[in-house]
Amino acid sequence: MSNRQTNTDVILIGAGIMSATLGSLLKELVPDWNITVLERRATAGEESSNEWNNAGTGHSSLCELNYTVEKPDGSIDISKAIKVNEEYQVSRQFWSYLVNSNLIRNPQDFIVPVPHMSFVQGEQDVNFLRKRYKALEHNPLFDGMEYSEDPAKLKEWIPLMMKDRKLDQPIAATRIESGTDVNFGALTRILFDHLKSENVDIKFNHNVDDIKRARDGSWELKVRNVETGAVERQTAKFVFIGGGGGSLHLLQKSGIPEGKGIGGFPVSGLFMVCQNPEVVAKHRAKVYGQAPVGAPPMSVPHLDTRVIDKKESLFFGPFAGFSPKFLKFGSMFDLSSSVKGHNLVTMMAAGVKNVSLTTYLIKQVMLSKEKRMEALREFVPNANSEDWELLVAGQRVQIIKDTAAGKGTLQFGTEVISAADGSIAALLGASPGASTAVSVMLEVIKKCFPGHIKEWEPKIKEMIPSYGVSLLKNPELIRQHQLSTARALGLSEKVSLQASH
Repeated sequence: MSNRQTNTDVILIGAGIMSATLGSLLKELVPDWNITVLERRATAGEESSNEWNNAGTGHSSLCELNYTVEKPDGSIDISKAIKVNEEYQVSRQFWSYLVNSNLIRNPQDFIVPVPHMSFVQGEQDVNFLRKRYKALEHNPLFDGMEYSEDPAKLKEWIPLMMKDRKLDQPIAATRIESGTDVNFGALTRILFDHLKSENVDIKFNHNVDDIKRARDGSWELKVRNVETGAVERQTAKFVFIGGGGGSLHLLQKSGIPEGKGIGGFPVSGLFMVCQNPEVVAKHRAKVYGQAPVGAPPMSVPHLDTRVIDKKESLFFGPFAGFSPKFLKFGSMFDLSSSVKGHNLVTMMAAGVKNVSLTTYLIKQVMLSKEKRMEALREFVPNANSEDWELLVAGQRVQIIKDTAAGKGTLQFGTEVISAADGSIAALLGASPGASTAVSVMLEVIKKCFPGHIKEWEPKIKEMIPSYGVSLLKNPELIRQHQLSTARALGLSEKVSLQASH
């Protein structure tokens, strides 16, 4: 055991997309700050950010029906869709800045154009999609969206899904070509390679066992080398906890009052994956449907073209699973050990309020492969079981907290929890997560470094030209940024032309 102690300016816990993004932003803003990254796994992006652990959708609300809710009066609330879309535009701007600055050389290694579509069946859902389209079609953030109820047109758009389909009920789809498939694992690794070249100290196979406030207000971390067992102390003025599902435990260990009363509920994801080239070649889109009645938002079914290591495959899912682990490589005691005196009532209230979710998860866990194939055949009527295999994806820990809606409310989103003095922050939650990483990390910077924001603002605007501006209120700015980012990121000319109209 070592008693070696290291002091640094910033410690980032977890080598996923969030820490990679925050580290990259800070290195541009304050190049002379010393940054240390601590990661329990052997490489970057092995958990939620890994390309096989998520659907790779560049979430921009182009196809995700759960971001547009039908209100009691029948109108469609598009406010969340607008927010997520604007946040994704911010990510594209930052990635484009890194490309234009030669800090990322080949953007095609992590982002490619893939059309985004919504597909529904039945009169009720067709009516909803029609209203959703009408609510979005004149919004400049959704420029280029098409709508059709014509089976012949849908056969052009999604031949694999239309082959052998019984047309015994109304069907409809929307399509927009400016969608993207993003390999967040590759992007994470690219960003960490850049940070390493900037002398950021990246320590893999290092687990943070404990974290506590030192007398001078800094944070002292007990860090264990998982290979040798050696323990050292790492001290920093600022700590970011970006450990995915593992963030909750570390937030609790920090003891900050802002972390009290918060719990977590783990849900694992499973996908059916097809790598048969003949089948894969017949579908190129990310197609989202409606979640089954009674199912949680994260269960929206979708059939996705994925591009991983320049090879295309198809993902269908997600199917929910349950494990008490908070991380894919976590402990079976993660859930039980997260229950503390300060969140016990909140967790119990959540259990009572979410009986239907528990029932849903049990049913999902019990599904056979053939039952999963039946769900797939709602999208691909002639799907052959031999072409599809089950893939266990990443763990997602949904936040449980007391809100205006009541005690023990299950939150489906991401949230930054930070100390009052801004010396420590943690990111909790799941989707849309990685797609909005730049906006979320700018929120961390704004919360935790308020005294520097004015000084840093010119550089932030250089990296993200729309910073501080509502894109929705500046349609011409939307077209300008969509065009410039499409060019920088090597997206198709057709997407670039669409953005210029």
